[in-house]
Amino acid sequence: MTTFSENIRGALLMMGGMCAYTVNDAFMKALSDEIPLFEAVLWRGIGAVICLMIMCKLMGQLRFNLPTSEWGLILLRSLGEVGGTYFFLTALFNMPIANVSAILQSLPLAVSLSAALFLKEPLGWRRMTAISVGFAGVLLIIQPGGADFNLFSLYALASVACITVRDVVVRRMSKETPSIFIALIAAIGVTMLGGVGMMFTESVPFSTKAGLQLFGATAFLICGYIFSVTAMRWGEISFVAPFRYTSLIVAMILGVLVFGEWPNALTMIGAAIVVATGLFTLYRESRTGAKPRRVPSAR
Repeated sequence: MTTFSENIRGALLMMGGMCAYTVNDAFMKALSDEIPLFEAVLWRGIGAVICLMIMCKLMGQLRFNLPTSEWGLILLRSLGEVGGTYFFLTALFNMPIANVSAILQSLPLAVSLSAALFLKEPLGWRRMTAISVGFAGVLLIIQPGGADFNLFSLYALASVACITVRDVVVRRMSKETPSIFIALIAAIGVTMLGGVGMMFTESVPFSTKAGLQLFGATAFLICGYIFSVTAMRWGEISFVAPFRYTSLIVAMILGVLVFGEWPNALTMIGAAIVVATGLFTLYRESRTGAKPRRVPSAR
């Protein structure tokens, strides 16, 4: 059996997580015409917490006896998750899904630079060039100053800052802290956000169709939580982070097929550049033949 390098494993997990998150986003956007933001977040969160709690219990991963320093990192990461969820979903409920996802593609640059600054991870010129070229492609999609760039675009940018904190913090955590447990605490935080918001929002009864959409959002959110947490614990951030660009392609496809949001020519060119940089990064890693390091526990 072929042994993947730790970087490639992290990249595959990141791609899976981004696909799952984007399908969840599509379900949530479809709900926006029927259910208020905080109510959708609350019900989706309750489902996610229950499922993750069961998974943790069955796998023996409920670890409440963690060191204080570890709890501090978990809570900081959860705050990043909560802030990222609020700003991202607010933008998503008011903008085309492809546009919001495109703005979120500035994350690889932000996360990689943060890892280099705060975690002292190496960031070679080839990776930096690939990330920068990919970010230039994102700018073609965003088209700052264009008709689609508005206040909610700034909300999407705020979510980038929050998610950057979330992803960099997880690298400081002990490998002995289970990934599913980390995801559970984050899900509890996001659910509390929905609960607090519902105190100031009128509840709306939802249809069977909306219930099924919430179920779909919950299922894909759980997969996104687990994959993304695990991905950031494998390989180097500067390699794994660019594979977030996967969500942009999925978002554009869903935007056309589900919401009838057709991208313009600049958006398509930008998407092509983004895909090309991701493929180049993956190709270069496979050519270097990096020796796999000890695989961290996927707990």
